Amino acid sequence: MLKERVIVWFRQDLRLHDNEALCEAIRQAKEIIPVYVLDERQIFGKTSFGFPKTGLFRLKFLLESLADLRKSLNKLGSDLIIRVGHTEQVLISLAEQTKASAIFCNRERTDEEVKIQDNLEKLLWHEGRELIYYRGKMLYHTADLPFPVTHTPDIFTQFRKEVERIVPIRNPFPTPSKLLLPISLNVDPGEIPTMDKLGFKDVDNKTLSGFEGGETAALRRLNEYLWVNEGILTYKQTRNGLLGQNFSSRFSPWLAMGCISPKKIYHEIRKFEKERKSNESTYWLIFELLWRDFFRLLGKKYKNKIFHLKGPRDLKKTNFKEDMSVFQKWADGETGVPFIDANMVELNQTGFMSNRGRQVVASFLAKELKINWLWGAEYFESNLIDYDVCSNYGNWNYVAGVGSDPREDRFFNIQTQSIKYDADGSFVKHWLPKLKNLPAEKLIAFNTLSPKELLEYGIELGKNYPMSIVSSPSYSKKY
Repeated sequence: MLKERVIVWFRQDLRLHDNEALCEAIRQAKEIIPVYVLDERQIFGKTSFGFPKTGLFRLKFLLESLADLRKSLNKLGSDLIIRVGHTEQVLISLAEQTKASAIFCNRERTDEEVKIQDNLEKLLWHEGRELIYYRGKMLYHTADLPFPVTHTPDIFTQFRKEVERIVPIRNPFPTPSKLLLPISLNVDPGEIPTMDKLGFKDVDNKTLSGFEGGETAALRRLNEYLWVNEGILTYKQTRNGLLGQNFSSRFSPWLAMGCISPKKIYHEIRKFEKERKSNESTYWLIFELLWRDFFRLLGKKYKNKIFHLKGPRDLKKTNFKEDMSVFQKWADGETGVPFIDANMVELNQTGFMSNRGRQVVASFLAKELKINWLWGAEYFESNLIDYDVCSNYGNWNYVAGVGSDPREDRFFNIQTQSIKYDADGSFVKHWLPKLKNLPAEKLIAFNTLSPKELLEYGIELGKNYPMSIVSSPSYSKKY
């Protein structure tokens, strides 16, 4: 028997395609009321170490994504109800106002999101209403895995071998095509607030980083990268690039916000392989989607341990320090180590950093400076346009040596990384124009040059470029 009216609570799934909660609501109810809540605790809140929970770049991307979702729902004859407040209170109030019998949503699994789910479920239960969960984040359905979540392998290679050859990727849920019944009640849809109205400085992500929020932009990027530019054919060779739009897929902001589904990407790649070409690079992008699932499963397995200093391994002893002055120089891109500083300046000015850059700056903070890695993880949480809780903390666990992977000695050699990924110095010079006159070979060996040598190129340490906060980066290290 069809339900009369239900709410579809959009979360990190701001799309119409492959949206199980939306599809099931349309199938099970006569009328659906789509809702998104800008939760004040996320928009205006602080992390445990005092960083803004949502930085400017991600907030702008979110607002653009909401505008795009509303436009798509309008085309189907519906609308997106927008509210600002505490999610539980807003949704219970809307459920009472609209007499909705249930709220459909895609489940989240990490601490803050789970607390909101649990609080909402209790409030609805007292009103005789339901909270009905579906799945929307992963490539694989957990029910299809050959092991329970609590037995997820701790090492990625083992996980990959156990799933990719034997577990099929389900087809995405279809995009609704039929007109929906318009919301019959007099419910104010609410305005999508501007950055100014929320009290934030406006930013232009499209100009700064090339990212525009929304499902429409996500699907356009997928089409351009695969079918127009065929960038995927060289993905494995170029994925560690640092400058430009096509060195990598750059799908991550849309994946993090749920504007595009990993299953959609997977099946589009398989279609490309069938119709155009299959090679190691086309597989390698699927390989990266597997990493995303792996970190999410570890988040489910270890829960809040991924946020603890000692990590999922619960190490008995760590040697991390808490020196805010040193950390701040890292965060501001003023360490005096050009490759580190260039990456941090890019993050601060655009909300984005390459995957290679993230690994190197994280290693520098945790292994070279030995600063509490949680500070770095929270700084990324605050500033990244593509912040995804499990991927972010999973990667920091991994680099800091506290993750489920048993290796603790992983260390990225800055000089080696510079030679391999920025041999001509173009990346560093782009973000640190004060170093533009340095020849590439001297830029790579920057921290071994004398003040006299640097002065020849107009660089005065401590005046127009900071002195290094380490005596000499550990160039003898392996990676």
